[in-house]
Amino acid sequence: MLRALSHPVYRRLFLAQVVALAGTGLLTVALGLLAYDLSPGDAGGVLGTALAIKMVAYVVVAPLATAAVARLPRRAVLVGSDAVRLAVALSLPIVGEAWQVYVLVFVLQAASAAFTPTFQSVIPDVLPDEDDYTAALSLSRLASDLEAVASPLLAAILLLVVPSSALFLGTAAGFAGSALLVLSAALPRRGSTVSDAGGPGQAGGAPGTVPGVAPGTVDEDVPEMPFGRRAQHGILLFWRTPALRPVLVLNLAVAAAGAFVLVQTVTIVRATFGAGEDLVAVLLAMNGAGSMAAALALPAVLRRAPEKRVMLAGGALLAVATALVPLALRASWGLAAVAVLWVLVGLGWAAAETPVGRILRRNVAPADLPDAFAADFSLSHACWLVTYPLAGWLGSTGRAGLGTTALVLAVVAASATLAAAALWPRAGRDPRFQVPPADRAGMGS
Repeated sequence: MLRALSHPVYRRLFLAQVVALAGTGLLTVALGLLAYDLSPGDAGGVLGTALAIKMVAYVVVAPLATAAVARLPRRAVLVGSDAVRLAVALSLPIVGEAWQVYVLVFVLQAASAAFTPTFQSVIPDVLPDEDDYTAALSLSRLASDLEAVASPLLAAILLLVVPSSALFLGTAAGFAGSALLVLSAALPRRGSTVSDAGGPGQAGGAPGTVPGVAPGTVDEDVPEMPFGRRAQHGILLFWRTPALRPVLVLNLAVAAAGAFVLVQTVTIVRATFGAGEDLVAVLLAMNGAGSMAAALALPAVLRRAPEKRVMLAGGALLAVATALVPLALRASWGLAAVAVLWVLVGLGWAAAETPVGRILRRNVAPADLPDAFAADFSLSHACWLVTYPLAGWLGSTGRAGLGTTALVLAVVAASATLAAAALWPRAGRDPRFQVPPADRAGMGS
C-alpha cells in the first residue's frame, strides 16, 4: 500500500485529501454547536435539515457540476472548489439565522460535489498501475475512516482552548491546505498519465506537463457534448454498461446497513441500554475500525480474488450483520454484541464500496471517467437520501421499533446484494460499454 505514496503527485493529492477531510470533520462538529447556538430548542431539527440539504446537493449538483466544468483544467476545478469551501467556512461563524446556514451549507456541499468526482477521476491517470491504484483506493478509505474517528477528538482538544466558532477557522485551514497541495502537484491531462505527460525519467518536457499544451488551457481530450447531454451522460453510462449496474445496486446495500448504524447507534446506546454518551463514540469507532481493517487487507485480497467475489461478500456481510441486530438487542451482553456487529458492518461496507474505482477505471473510457465518478457519487448519495429517513422514521418510538427496522434494512441490503449478483456480467462476456460511433457523433451535435 505504501508504494502508492512513493509517487510524488499522488502523495501530494493524498495529503490534500487528508487535510480537507480533517477540515470537514471539524465542520461537522462546528455545525452541531452552531445549530444549538442559533436554536437551542430545535438544534436537532436545524442540524438534520442541514444534513438533508447536504445529501440533496450531492445528488443533484454532482452531475450538473461535472458537466459544467468538463472542459476546464482539473487543477482549476479542484482549487476553485476548495476556494469556495474556504469562503463558506469563514462565513459560517458570522451568520445569525438558520436559513443562512442552509444556504451556505448548500453552497459548500455543491463545491464538494464538484471537487470529489474530479479528484477521483485524476487518480487513475496519476497511478496507471492497477496495484498502485487499488492501494490508493484503500488509502482513501482509510483517510475517510480516520477522519470520522480523529476529527471529533481534534475538535474536543481545540474546544479546551478556543471558542466553538474557531473550529470553522480549522475547517478553512483544511481547505486552504488542500488547495495549496493541489497547486503544488503536476496533474496530467485527462486520459493521459504522469509518465505520458513527461514524468520523471520520461522524454517530453517537465514533470507533469504535456508537450505542446500550455498549463491551464482547456482540456482537449474531453469530447464535445451539449450541457444537458453531459449532465445525464454518467448516469446513462451506469444504466447502459453491464459491469456498472451491480455497483449501482450494491450502493443501496451499503446505504441500508450504514444508515441504521449512523442513525440508530445513539438510540441503542442511550435508550435501549441506558449507557453514557461516550459509548456512542466507542460504537461508531468500532464501525470505523472494521472499515479500516478491510481497507488495509483489500490490496492483498484483490490480488487473489476478483472484485465480484469481494464486493458480493461485503454485501452479504452487511445484510447478515444487520439482520442479527434484534438478537443483540435482547442479549444480556448486548452492547458487546452490537459492537461486534458494527465491526462486521464496517468490514462489509469497505469490501462492497472500495473496489468500485477499479471497476469504473476498467470499464469506462478515460474521457468519460469524470462523468462516471460524478454519477457514482450522485447515485450512491441518492441511496442514502432514501435510507437515512427510512432508518430514522421506522426506528422511532411508536412505529416499527429498532429490531423491526434492522430487519427491514437487512432485507433491503440482502435484496440489493442478490440483485447485484444477478446483474454481474458472466465470465467470458465483455462487460465494457463502447459508445457506438453514431452516438458519439450525436453527442457533439
